[in-house]
Formats: sequence, C-alpha cells, structure tokens
Amino acid sequence: MVPFRFSEPLFFGFLYLSVPISDLFMQLLLQTGEAVNPKAYPLADAQLTITIMDLVQQAANYKQLKKGANEATKTLNRGISEFVVMAADTEPLEILLHLPLLAEDKYYLLGFLCVVLVVIPDGSEEKPLCQLSAVNVPYVFVPSKQALGRACGVTRPVIACSVTTNEGSQLKSQIQQLKDAIEKLLI
Repeated sequence: MVPFRFSEPLFFGFLYLSVPISDLFMQLLLQTGEAVNPKAYPLADAQLTITIMDLVQQAANYKQLKKGANEATKTLNRGISEFVVMAADTEPLEILLHLPLLAEDKYYLLGFLCVVLVVIPDGSEEKPLCQLSAVNVPYVFVPSKQALGRACGVTRPVIACSVTTNEGSQLKSQIQQLKDAIEKLLI
C-alpha cells in the first residue's frame, strides 16, 4: 500500500501552489533551526521524521492513534502500543522522560501474566506454566510538537503520541518497517 499524502494550497504573492504536507513538515523542521535538548534521544533525522509523520497521520485515520503523554502512558501500561513518538521541543522535556522508561523492558504475555512454576512428580525439574518475554516498545523523538500535532490531525501541539495495535490493520507492514528503522537509531 502506497502512503497517501494530502496537499494544502500555499499562497505566495499572487501564486497558489499545492505542496504535499510532508514537504510542509520539512520546511517547518528546517525553519526552526533551534538547538535540540540532548536528552531527546534518539532523535529522528529529517527523512525518518517525514516517514513517522506520514504513518502517524494514517494511524489517526485508522483510529490507531492515542494523542498526549497521558494516553501514551496508558497504552504502554496496557501493552497495546506499537511505538511511541515524542516531541523534542517539549518544555520542560522532563514531563515526557518517563515514557522511555516505560517503553523499555516491559514483560508481557498474551492474555495474562504468569509466575507460577509446576513441579513434576517424577523428577525434581521445575517448568514454568508459561513463558514471559521482554518486549521493548520502540520510541523516538521528532523535532517539532507543532508538526506532530498536525500529523495527529489536531490544531494544537502534541508532545507525545502512541500508535496502537490492531489485528486486522492495513498498516501492519508499514508499522513493522518503521519499528525496525526506529530500533536502528538505538544501535
């Protein structure tokens, strides 16, 4: 599936131009030019930021997006988050820095959490009833909260958002590709 892009008319003097939104994001990112807080790690480069914004916009259309730091926290705690996007120009940035901690080393099991061990009568071997696995939810910072808000489909700035899981989603392959790209930033 090819990602779709909306266009917005721009007025330059007497000339109207139709420019894809991702080009507007690029212009917005290049115009800010402000130094980014070094605590905002990993920070997406310009091309990855455009890809993230396009996927966030599609996730909003498919109702697979939760907006805001509180809702992103809830999705991480419930185990339904695919990845988390945060704005690096959040002031103070510390109001977001609990999200990377929640995103790392969460232990999930399909359905329920299990810590019970079974002792087999014929041997002294203990076997777990179920397996626990550590699942790191990828997270990334983008430069602009205003651009993130526009990608989320709202007029206000958004400092964090979470793309959520959906079994029959048409975005599944795109989400997996983006998760792999985000994880490469951490290596």
